[in-house]
Amino acid sequence: MNRIDRTFARLREQGRKALIPFVTAGFPSVETTQALLPALVRAGADLIELGIPFSDPMADGPTIQRASERALAQGMTLARVLELVRDFRRTDADTPVVLMGYANPIEAMGEARFVQAAREAGVDGVLTVDYPPQEAEPFAARLREAGLHPIFLLAPTSRPERADEVARLGGGYVYYVSLTGVTGAGSLDVASVLARIPGLRERTGLPIAVGFGIRDAQTAAEIGAVADAVVIGSRLLEILEGASDADEACRRVEAFLRPIRRALDEKVTR
Repeated sequence: MNRIDRTFARLREQGRKALIPFVTAGFPSVETTQALLPALVRAGADLIELGIPFSDPMADGPTIQRASERALAQGMTLARVLELVRDFRRTDADTPVVLMGYANPIEAMGEARFVQAAREAGVDGVLTVDYPPQEAEPFAARLREAGLHPIFLLAPTSRPERADEVARLGGGYVYYVSLTGVTGAGSLDVASVLARIPGLRERTGLPIAVGFGIRDAQTAAEIGAVADAVVIGSRLLEILEGASDADEACRRVEAFLRPIRRALDEKVTR
C-alpha cells in the first residue's frame, strides 16, 4: 500500500486530520532542506509536499517565486530534488513525500525516466500544477503502474466535470485550492470552503486536502473540521526567508507548526 494511503487510513482511525507542510527544495539552501524534512516530521507533519523549483511558477505568488529563484540560483535541479528525497528515506521510511511542481522539468527529464527515478528515490505522489486531468491520463497511468499517486488540483471555479475527472484519474488525495488566484494572495474565506467540501465528497472518495491561504492555527483548525488535511506553504517559506542557518530554520519551522498540530488534534472526531 502507498504510504499516502496508509497515512490517511491511520489518521481516519484516530479521528485526526493531516498536516501537510510545503517547502521548496533547495530553499533557503540544499543543506537547509536536508535538515528541514525531518524537522517537519518532528513538528507534527503527516505528509510533506516538496516543491520542484521552476523559473515560471504560474500558480505561485511572490513568496514561492522568490524561493524557486533562490533555489535555482544555487543549482537546484529535478535530479537533485530526487536526491533530497533519497537522503530523507535513509532515516524516514514512513512519512509520505509528494513532489509538487510544473510539467517542464518532468518533460525535460522524460516522463518514463522521471517516474522510475521518483519511485526509486521514495516518492509517493506527484502533483503537476499545469497537467489538467483531461490531458494527463498517460502520465497518471505511468505513475499508478509505478505505485505512485497522481494528485490533482480542484478550485472554487472547477466545473463538476473536472471534479469527476479528478476522482477517476487521481489518487492519494485531492488538493482543493481554497481561493482563486496564486499562492499567498488574498484572504481565505473559510465559510465558502466549508460550504464546498460536502459537494466534493459526493464526487470522490479520496481524502480532501485544502491549501492556499492557511496561515495560522485557528484557520487550520476551522478548515480541519471538514477537510481531511490542511496544506501550509507560503507562510512557512516566509518564516524561512530570514533564517541564518539550517539550525535556525528548523527551530523557526518547528515553533510555527507545533501550535497548528495541537489545534488540529483538538478537533479529533472519534
